[in-house]
Parts: sequence; structure tokens; C-alpha cells
Amino acid sequence: MTTPPKQAADGSRSPTTRPLPGWLAILLVAGTSAAVLVLEILASRLLAPYVGVSLDTYTGIIGTILAGIAVGAWAGGYFADRVDPRRLLPVLVMLGGALAITTIPIVRVIGSGSSGGGGPLILILAAFGFLPSAMVLSAVPPAVIKLQLRNLDQTGATVGQLSAWSTAGAIFGTFFTGFVLVATAAVSTLIVTTGVLLLASGVAMAFFAGSDTASPQRQATELMGITGLAVMAIFGTVAIESPCETQTSYYCLSVLVEPDDPTRTVLVLDDLRHSYIDVDDPSVLAFWYVRRLVDAIELAPAADDILYLGGGALTIPRYLRESAPGTNQIVFEIDGDLINVVEKQMGLNRNEPEPIEIVVGDARLKLDQVADDSADVVIGDAFGSRSVPFHLATEEFIRNVKRVLRPGGMYAANIIDGGEQRFLAAEAATIARVFDHVVVIRGEAIAAGRRGNSVIVASDTSIDTAALDALRVAAGDPGEVVDDFAAFINGATILTDDFAPVDQLINAGS
Repeated sequence: MTTPPKQAADGSRSPTTRPLPGWLAILLVAGTSAAVLVLEILASRLLAPYVGVSLDTYTGIIGTILAGIAVGAWAGGYFADRVDPRRLLPVLVMLGGALAITTIPIVRVIGSGSSGGGGPLILILAAFGFLPSAMVLSAVPPAVIKLQLRNLDQTGATVGQLSAWSTAGAIFGTFFTGFVLVATAAVSTLIVTTGVLLLASGVAMAFFAGSDTASPQRQATELMGITGLAVMAIFGTVAIESPCETQTSYYCLSVLVEPDDPTRTVLVLDDLRHSYIDVDDPSVLAFWYVRRLVDAIELAPAADDILYLGGGALTIPRYLRESAPGTNQIVFEIDGDLINVVEKQMGLNRNEPEPIEIVVGDARLKLDQVADDSADVVIGDAFGSRSVPFHLATEEFIRNVKRVLRPGGMYAANIIDGGEQRFLAAEAATIARVFDHVVVIRGEAIAAGRRGNSVIVASDTSIDTAALDALRVAAGDPGEVVDDFAAFINGATILTDDFAPVDQLINAGS
């Protein structure tokens, strides 16, 4: 059993090791806390290709990281009472860096071997990928505090100051990563860089501020072993191919080329096949829901001015540029880097043969700047996979859509949902509070009780439902129109800015 230091008459304790310089203590607690939050922010992008980006994804990551912080703080304090903190700290910092790098191959191996997303896979990826590094790095502040406590009369000041710096580091890591880092480099590059910086910091501390009593041979063995782990993780990162060709601020993005026809490409965003393009023949509409949106445009009383909420590879704008020359088309796309990739790799020319106006920004905010009664058709295609921007599904937003539509104008939206169709029903019910006429066309998968796509068409004037369904039948496409709309939306949740549990509705029964 370890004998605690003796307490003197003035309340001080006879030190077993010398404290760190104040600046170094602050740097350690702030730096390791910043690293934990850097990894937390980057975790959502690393997990996105396998589980999508949704509230569930963020919830699983945040909960897992918090669990790591809690366990790490407890373990750090426990071991700091039993091991010389000056010997412990270099090991913790280096091991935290090495484990940070291992997150990449671990997530890629588990994610690529999974059959689908959802809560369990989110927790598995977060736990195996990020829990170990969060635990180890969170053990550093308690060890530093233990080392700096020299007088019981100053316990409050010492603990308070170092805790404040630790929190400040976490805040910096959050803002700097979210606002700066993710826009400057790939996620894997940022994670490896974070790990390498931690490794270098641990080595520097071991040589310049390490324990005076630890065996040099033993310490060298520990540090070499951790370095070996980091090197293997880096090799694993290089060897295991990333599912992303390009990492933007919003998506893990890949462009797949058909082996037998290089003019045909597929845009993959996170875990979703989002757009299909035939550069030589824009009339090719490969996806079921795209054809239904085009059907709605063709049945609209007028389609001279069309507004798109979500761009992707601009499949429909390119189609209409060929089939309906002279159509004025404006596309709101939140990810400017995505548009750059589509231009370079998927043959998009936004100016020829006719211009397509592309506005980079959030569709909710950009729609506020659109004049009343200025559009004939609004197409909502920002819904995809497990990632649904809830603020584009609420009654308040739908009313704004109606504001920009001319009398008789049409709103058509692609909707993704799980087998119970709770989100589809909720969105249809919400739209029905704004528009007098609403039609729901379910795709084959969702009609059979599986996750899939549907299309909702709405207007303030009558919609020729029979003609809309006849276009589907003529194309030889599966699916069905919901016959009893009132029964379908009966009891459905109305989505508002104040209450829109979109992710929970989608995942029900999935």
C-alpha cells in the first residue's frame, strides 16, 4: 500500500516529486482537452460513410466521448495517486496520440464490414474508434492537478485554474476544428496530425520534464512500444482505403465511374448513392424518385421558373436544359466544394448550353431572399439517406415555399423514410396544413415496409393524380399513389421549428 505524504503544520504536504512549471501544466491540460474535442468533431465525418450524418450520429459520438472523459478522469486520478505523475504523463500523452491515429483503421474496418447504419453501429464505431483515446487523454488533467498540488490551502485555486484551462482548451478545439480545420484538410490527415503532435509532445516531456526516479530503460521501452503502435496505425490508415475521394465540410464524397461507360457516373455522398449522370445523354434519369420529380414538373401548369432546394449533381436541371430550353433554373446547394467536384468530374458546365444559376448556401436562409410569387415549381431534394435537414421539413419552411410559388405553382419533394413511414406521414400532414392538395407516391421499397424513397407533390390547385400515376406506369416503374390520404396522415406528427423529431421518426421500425 502506498503511504500518503505527511502533512505539515501549515497544511502543506512534503512533495514526492517537483511540480511542473505553470505554463507546462496549463499547456498539458488545455492541449489534451483540445485534442479530445478535435477528435469528437472529426468523428462525425469519419463515421459518415457508414452511418450517415444525423442527430443519432451526433448523439452517439457525444455520449461516447463524454463516457470516455468520465472514465478517463477517474482513472487518471486513481493512477496519479499510485504512480509518479511525471512518469505517467508522457505515457498518457503519447498513448493518447497513438490511439487517436488508430481510430481511422478501426472505423474503416468495422464500418466496411457492416451491413447498415443505425444506433447500434454508431455506438460500436464510436466506442471502438474513439472511446480509448478519449479515456487516455482525459486522464491527463487529474495527473497534472495531482502534481501541482503542493499546499492544501491552495487546493481550490490550483484545481479551479487548471480546470478552467482544460475547459478553455476544449472550447478552442471545438471552434478551431469546426470553423477552420475541416475546411483545410482531409479528416484522416487532421486525425493523424493530431496524433503525431501528441506523440511528439509526450516524447519531449519524457526527455525534458520526465521523472527523476524512473528507470531510463523502462521508460524508453514504454515510449518505443507506444511509437510502434502509432506507426502500425499509420500504416493501417494508408493500407485500408478510405471510402471518400473528397472530404468536404459537409460530405464524404466519391464519384463512381461505370466500368463499361466512362461517361456515366454516380455521385455518392456519405453512405448514399445520390445522383446518376450520363454526360453525353442528360435525358437518362436512373433513379426512381428523380423520374417522379420530373413527372411533377411536366404536369405543373407552368414550369418557366424552377427553384431547387439541394443540387447534388444537378441531374434534373441538366435534363430540363435539354428537354425544355429557356427554363429559368436556380439551384440552392449548401456545399460549394461539392459543386466544384461535379464540375470537374461529372461534366457539369453551369453556363452551357444554357446557364443554370447555382447559389451556395443553406436553402432555408437563401429562400428568405427569394421574392414572392416568383417560381412556378419548387423541388425539394435535400433529403437523403439518414441525413434529413429538419429545418427544411417544418410547417414554417413549407409556408415560405408557398410564399415564393405563384398561384397554381407546385412543390415536389423527395422523402426518405423507414419501414413504418412515420416521417413520410408527418411530412405529408405538415405540407397539407399549407397546401390544399397533396399527393404521396411511395416507392417500391417503402411500400413494402422497407427503407426507401417517396415523393410528395403539393399545390394550392387540383393535382391530376391519375395523370401523375400514369406517367409512373408508362415508365414501367414500381410504386403506388396513396389512395386514402386522410387515413394515411391520421394521427401523424405535425413538424414545426419548435418540434421536429425527424431522425426519430425515420429510424422507427428501421
